[in-house]
Amino acid sequence: MAICLTYQSPIGGLELFSNGEALEGLLFDDSRKVERWRAQSQSGSDAILDRTCRQLDGFFAGRRQEFDVPLAPAGTPFQLRVWKALLRVHYGETATYGTIAAHIRRPTASRAVGLANGSNPIAILIPCHRIIGANGSLTGYGGGLDCKRFLLALEQGQGQIVARAASASSGAGSSSAQDCSDRAFGN
Repeated sequence: MAICLTYQSPIGGLELFSNGEALEGLLFDDSRKVERWRAQSQSGSDAILDRTCRQLDGFFAGRRQEFDVPLAPAGTPFQLRVWKALLRVHYGETATYGTIAAHIRRPTASRAVGLANGSNPIAILIPCHRIIGANGSLTGYGGGLDCKRFLLALEQGQGQIVARAASASSGAGSSSAQDCSDRAFGN
């Protein structure tokens, strides 16, 4: 059974779910999915959730650009390929659905990439907020467009003051710039 913990962030409550070895979910607490996840979990904490909270503290304080929490998102093979590609979109950068589709060698699958992006069960750590429309516009986001704007501004250095004021805890420093996508999925 998964363990569930609520993390209070500058963008609202986030529900974290761990299987004891990896993070399985990071959902916005007002997400339609949360009740189903909570029904299959018990409240508590473990080393994975504690580590995730510390790293989120660092991220929201503007001190962490990468996460090194082991991830175990459940999805189809296509979704997993898309989510792994999202991990290659670096902090402070954006990519389009078409860019991700080309990266996974499915250049005509922009819409399918959009659907997979919207099904991402681990927000922020798998950075679906960094994906924008082909014309540069912000597109839908599970936490809402205001949340997406905040996250992108934070990563571009414009939201650090707000994030620092909202974060009372200190986090660990940035992890190395190795290919975090392979590390995150345990490869």
